[in-house]
Amino acid sequence: MSVDPRLQAVFEAVFGREASQLSEQDSPATIESWDSLNHVYLVLALEAEFGVQFDAEEIANLISVGAIQRRLESASGSSPARAAS
Repeated sequence: MSVDPRLQAVFEAVFGREASQLSEQDSPATIESWDSLNHVYLVLALEAEFGVQFDAEEIANLISVGAIQRRLESASGSSPARAAS
């Protein structure tokens, strides 16, 4: 599965060029600037872009691009791109 374009845009806004070639396997281990503070910024940006809210447990489990994309899909019942339509 490829990374949703809206999710890609959020990652680029938070992490800059470092996230320009995003894959589902990317995580704090592969994106150097994905530290605890930027994780908070990422969560806030995701909530704003996709109209979702994450609880503390979910935030702790958003540990890769793939995990985030799956969570957004489960929240919308479809892909994140279709959820905005």
